[in-house]
Amino acid sequence: MVVLEAEVRERTRARPAKGDDTRDTEDKEPRSPVRWVLLGVLFVVMIVPIYLLVVNAFKSQQDILDNPFSIPLDGLTFEHMSAAINSPQFNVIGGYGFTLFLVVIVDVLCILLAGPAAYAIARSLKRRTQLVLLYFLAGTFIPGAAVIIPVIYVLREIGLANTVTGLVAHDVASTLPVSIFLFVGFIRTIPVDIDHAATIDGAGRYRTFWSIIFPLMRPAVVTVLILNSIGIWNDFVSPQILLSPSSGHYTVTTAIYAGISQYSTDLTKVFPNLLLAVAPVVIFFIYMQRHIISGLTVGAVKG
Repeated sequence: MVVLEAEVRERTRARPAKGDDTRDTEDKEPRSPVRWVLLGVLFVVMIVPIYLLVVNAFKSQQDILDNPFSIPLDGLTFEHMSAAINSPQFNVIGGYGFTLFLVVIVDVLCILLAGPAAYAIARSLKRRTQLVLLYFLAGTFIPGAAVIIPVIYVLREIGLANTVTGLVAHDVASTLPVSIFLFVGFIRTIPVDIDHAATIDGAGRYRTFWSIIFPLMRPAVVTVLILNSIGIWNDFVSPQILLSPSSGHYTVTTAIYAGISQYSTDLTKVFPNLLLAVAPVVIFFIYMQRHIISGLTVGAVKG
């Protein structure tokens, strides 16, 4: 019996686990070339516009027209980029400041409103609370351009038409649906026992959320801030319609539109200004993309 038990143990140790066999088989399987082809096509589609934008921003008008894909090392110049930065017609640098102001204000207000709302929805089991969540989710299916005209009438009735306050209110309302949806999904992964422990210690619901739950929501908060910031920076329709030129306020996109509409045929003005508008948000996205991915997937699996 002792000898048989020893042989069984040896065979068990020598036999690879079923999971290991599967993993080894998967590693040995050749990867489908179709996936690499699709990734290559997607890479080309994404990189070609960026390549054209960067290269032509430092070329003369004739070089751009003759061969927009070429890189004439002896013909590259920073003259047009310098003119775009200092040009009073475009005022892209001035638009940076106002756009950054909008990003900060809208992000702060969105977190202050979406956080407690998501906490109340996530911790409630009532049917009417879930209907409220569906109501917010419905806002994600409505294109922003489709409601811009009704928004103008509403802002006009409350005296906020053609004002920065009206634009901020519109941007905050447009960012709430996605923010609440992401927050609710993340808060539901946080054990309710934490809330019960805070209640036993004498903390109210507001203190429980801001002092205990909110610090745990850092991945979701970072994701919301990044998505909202990129959306506000790239938004053109809302500031262009809600803020008329008489207001004197231009975002990056509206400042470029105001200048390029006068010099649409001068490519030495179009490409440098477009590069100035796109470069900050592209660099920001590349640097923060890992936080976006981790924040979107952190609440996807519970357990």
